[in-house]
Amino acid sequence: MDELVGSCVRCAHDVYCTAGFLNGILLDNKKILCFNCKDILYARIKEEILEEES
Repeated sequence: MDELVGSCVRCAHDVYCTAGFLNGILLDNKKILCFNCKDILYARIKEEILEEES
């Protein structure tokens, strides 16, 4: 069963809890980030780290 738990803080898409599992991540400030936006954010952070190392 899917239960709406909120909206992604970045893209505003609905985020659901499916069978007890959140389909996103909960940030420290208690806001939700969908998996797609999390992947984009992590990719940007990884790029920045690689740029700093070179």
